Amino acid sequence: MNMANVTFKGNPVTLLGNEVKAGDQAPDFKVLATDLSEVTLADSKGKVRLISVIPSIDTGVCEQQTRKFNEEASKLDNVEIITISADLPFAQKRWCAGEGLENVNIYSDHREMSFGEAYGVHMKELRLLARSVFVVDSEGKVTYVEYVSEGTNHPDYEKAIEAAKAAK
Repeated sequence: MNMANVTFKGNPVTLLGNEVKAGDQAPDFKVLATDLSEVTLADSKGKVRLISVIPSIDTGVCEQQTRKFNEEASKLDNVEIITISADLPFAQKRWCAGEGLENVNIYSDHREMSFGEAYGVHMKELRLLARSVFVVDSEGKVTYVEYVSEGTNHPDYEKAIEAAKAAK
């Protein structure tokens, strides 16, 4: 099991879980919505999912990533943007309210690190999720993966949006 090499603020981090590759069947996961209800991958079955993974909504790059993907996605048919972090659901809810953003699918992996382990993005040293992007088609197949090599850098927005557009 070889893992992506990722640093956070220049320091190498250990990623726990299984690295996901394009062509894989997307692993299921269980995360919490801001109302504390459980959400799984199957809940968005039949849609293309762009899963935007961030270390914390309370940082500038994460805010920008969340805003950018949600703006772009509103222009795409049958694409659901899912943002996942290890923030508490309460912090995610407060952030969305503060930004005036509604209909943002932001979920917390804090309780079980279920997503982090299933997608190989659980940073052991920090108990945060490594910045990454996954596109899952309507059939549940992974069509695009980016593990951002330095956690404070932005993902490749254009490539991810193109992959979401191309997925069926």
